[in-house]
Amino acid sequence: MSKPASSTESICRNRNATFRYEVLEKLDCGIMLVGSEVKSLRDHRASLDEAFARLRDGALWLFGFHIAPYEQAGPRNHEPLRPRKLLLHRTELDKLSPKLQQKGLTLIPIQAFFNERGICKIRLGLAKGKKTHDKRQSLRERDDKRNMQRAMRRTR
Repeated sequence: MSKPASSTESICRNRNATFRYEVLEKLDCGIMLVGSEVKSLRDHRASLDEAFARLRDGALWLFGFHIAPYEQAGPRNHEPLRPRKLLLHRTELDKLSPKLQQKGLTLIPIQAFFNERGICKIRLGLAKGKKTHDKRQSLRERDDKRNMQRAMRRTR
């Protein structure tokens, strides 16, 4: 059975991103990978937990993106935590670089996914770090929402 043409297959998510940061903008970009990395991503063996993106030498690089080694690759396997180049158009990079110069803003990966053509993409978020009281507020809102849904189910 084939997938719908407009679906995207999620590989992994950075679940702590929205808890630790306030995401101001989102941006999808490509990533340069080797063959064993793509195979490992198709098996959903990756983690974005400690990953971050930086502008270096006029290009955007992703650091800390862990892609587990692919067992069948043998001696030609990849290094799991190597820096990977992100692919953006020059105009997108030019718009993004002044924002990254502002104090307190950073680029964090939110999600890795395969688009409808089967190409691996990374969703980045231009984010600002949350303070401790903001995190507490997020937890309180999440608990309140959960309690409201629980009460709604009981009344039915």
